[in-house]
Amino acid sequence: MQNQSIGLLNEQAAVRTLALGDVRLTYVLDGAMEMDPVGFFPAVPAGHWARHPEALTPSGRVAASVGGVLVQRDGRSLLIDAGLGGAALDPALGASRSGSLLRTLDALGVAPGDIEAVAFTHLHTDHTGWGFTQGPGEPPRKTFPNAAYLVVREEWEPYWRDEIVVGAPSTGFVEPLAGTLTLIEDGQEIFPGVTALVTPGHSPGHTTYVVSSQDVVSSPDGRRIMVLGDSFHTPGQMTCPEWTSGPDTDIEGVLKARLTLLERLEQPGTLGFAFHFGDQPFGQVTRDASGLRQWTPVPTEVLLPTPLLLG
Repeated sequence: MQNQSIGLLNEQAAVRTLALGDVRLTYVLDGAMEMDPVGFFPAVPAGHWARHPEALTPSGRVAASVGGVLVQRDGRSLLIDAGLGGAALDPALGASRSGSLLRTLDALGVAPGDIEAVAFTHLHTDHTGWGFTQGPGEPPRKTFPNAAYLVVREEWEPYWRDEIVVGAPSTGFVEPLAGTLTLIEDGQEIFPGVTALVTPGHSPGHTTYVVSSQDVVSSPDGRRIMVLGDSFHTPGQMTCPEWTSGPDTDIEGVLKARLTLLERLEQPGTLGFAFHFGDQPFGQVTRDASGLRQWTPVPTEVLLPTPLLLG
């Protein structure tokens, strides 16, 4: 079992946890993904990978773990995103092996019924996989039966809502979601100390969630952590925010969102969480000697080893 407080960028993430005052965030791993540097990152120059071999796995791909973020405060639990579940990654983009999210929650002592809300950063498959489960011959049911399912309005209307009408393949998740979702707004507090920040570009209503410790207003030492969703897929995009990812739907929107997030991430007391940054999901944005932004991982506690490694 890994026990280092800071992991490696080219390894799949362990189940790591970080406490910010009265709130705790834990990366609830669902499994492993490895992204093809050409197929998934067509805008990243090949020379970048040659200069940064530490960013690639032994197979020459980018380690991109998948799961959800468990936010716990005062005995209450919020889950941000729900992993990949039983879905498969498009082979043109990379490889995946997933399905551990519920086992990871169980090992952490959290039952599906303990989750009071599931907030989605966006509705791509690798962030919604465990939203619903379905037995043979049964209709889909909420995996987290007591949870409100939260989606920002700009993500749902009209883009995903209209997919139900045209019968797109994603309706396996979107159609049952239509009957149970709660629409939220930019700036809305969705859970104590957790606020939605709409950062469109990767998807029409892609959402960052800002988690604050209760003393963030009254104390200069107050801290916050920004759950970044898919605004960034690899740390190099923080240095060069113009390097988009293949699934990004709005190139100009992605750049605008990234610049907004980078400015906020450089504010004192602000950390970030990135789903797909290998075993360095928790970190902060700093400047190197030449003034370029970079991702600097911060120490965290390892609770459980990496699930479902790729062979």
